[in-house]
Amino acid sequence: MAGSVHDSQMYNKLFPTGDAGRLFTDSAEVRSMLIVEGALAKAQGALGLIPEVSAAFIHRATLEIPIDPGGLAVSAGKNGVPVPGLVAAFRKALEAPEHAQYVHWGATSQDIMDTAQMLRLRQLLNHCETGLTTLLSALADLAETHAALPMAGRTYGQFATPVSFGSHVAGWGWPLLDLLGELPALRDASLWVSLSGAAGTGAEFAGQGATLRAALAEGLGLRDPGRSWHADRGPVLRIAGWLTRMAQLLGKMGDDLILMAQSSAGEVRVGASGGSSTMPQKQNPVQPSVLLALARQVVGLNATMQNSGMPRQERDGAAWFTEWLTLPQLCLSAAAALETAQDMVPGLTPDGDAMLEVFTSSHGLLHAEALSFRLAATMPRPEAQEAVKALAKQVIATGTPLGDLARAAYPDLDLSGLFEPDQQMGDAPANARAFAGAVRSL
Repeated sequence: MAGSVHDSQMYNKLFPTGDAGRLFTDSAEVRSMLIVEGALAKAQGALGLIPEVSAAFIHRATLEIPIDPGGLAVSAGKNGVPVPGLVAAFRKALEAPEHAQYVHWGATSQDIMDTAQMLRLRQLLNHCETGLTTLLSALADLAETHAALPMAGRTYGQFATPVSFGSHVAGWGWPLLDLLGELPALRDASLWVSLSGAAGTGAEFAGQGATLRAALAEGLGLRDPGRSWHADRGPVLRIAGWLTRMAQLLGKMGDDLILMAQSSAGEVRVGASGGSSTMPQKQNPVQPSVLLALARQVVGLNATMQNSGMPRQERDGAAWFTEWLTLPQLCLSAAAALETAQDMVPGLTPDGDAMLEVFTSSHGLLHAEALSFRLAATMPRPEAQEAVKALAKQVIATGTPLGDLARAAYPDLDLSGLFEPDQQMGDAPANARAFAGAVRSL
C-alpha cells in the first residue's frame, strides 16, 4: 500500500480529494513559495529596500522560472527546510548576479513557507466553501422532499419517539450550515502573512518591517496580523480545527447511514453501494463507511496537530516538522470526506415502507411518551408515566400492541391520532422545511 491513500493509484478513487489534491504536492509548494518571494521583492522595491529594477526583475522571474522540487531534496535533507535550496536554485536560474543578490532579502525560511502555506490553505477553504454549498443544497432538497416522512427516532440506539426523515437529514445539515457561516471570520483570523525575519524581530528591514509586512499582505491578498507568529501556530490550528469539525459532521452522517442501511433496518438505500467478492447479495454502504473512516483519521491527525502548537522559544524545528507530517494529510482527508458526501447525498433514497414497518414491529412503543402525556390529562404526570411503563412491559412480554392495551385499560380516554406516526412528529416537518429554507436563502 502507498504511504498515503490519496497518492495511491489503487485507493485514490475510494478517497477522492478532487481539486484539493493539487494543493498538496511538491510542485504546488514550490510554486507558492516562488509567488511569495516575488511579492516580497516587489514590496521591497516599492519601499526602496532593494533597487526597484531588481525587484521588477525578480518578481517577473518568479512567474516564469520553474524550479524542480526534486532538485531541492538534498538541501532540504541537510538544512531541514527547502527554502535555502530554493533560493540558491532560483538565484542560479536568474543568471543575473546583480539582481539575484536581492532575492529573499531579510526574510527567513519560515516567513516564506508559512505565507506560501496560507496561499494554499486559502484555496482549500474556497474549495470547501463551494463543496459545502453544493452539499447543503442536496441535503436541503432531501430534507424538504421528505419533511413529512415518518421515521423512528432513536436515542442510545433505542426507539425513542417519531421523527421525520427530513428532520433527520436537517440534523446533518444544520451544523454544516453553521460551519459555512464561520468561514469569513476564520479567514480573517487565520489567513495571515508571515514576515518577521530570522528571530521574529524584522531587524533586517531597516525599521520598515511593519510597513513591508502590510504591503506584502496586500499584494498577496492575505491579512496582516501586525506581529510575528513564528511560534504561534494558532492560525494553522484554527483552520485544522475547522476542517476536523467538518470531517466529524460528515462522519456522523456516514455512521447514521451505515445503521440505517444495515440489513436489519433497510430504511435507506445508498445509490453507490459496493459488492462483495464472494457474497452476491451484499450491498455494502461503501461511501458512508469512507466518511466514518476519514472522520476517525482526521480527528486523530488533529490531536497530533495540537502538539505543534507549543513550539519552543522563537522557533522549533520538531514542532514545525510535526505540522508538515500531519497537516497535509488532515486537509486531504477532510477534502475527501466532502467530495464523498457530495457524490453520495443525491443518491440517497429513503424506504418509507421499511420506516413504517418499524412502527408496526415495535408494537406502538414509539408512542409511549405521547400516551403518558395523554394520560397526564386525567392523572398526575408521575402516575401516568408509571402506568405507561407497566403497559410497555406487557407489550414486551406479550407482543400485544400498546394501542390495544391502552384502549382496554382506559376505554374512556381519547386516543385519536396518538398511534398515527404522521400525527406524532411534533415540529419535525417544520424543522426540515426551516433547514431547507435557510439553505435556499444563502
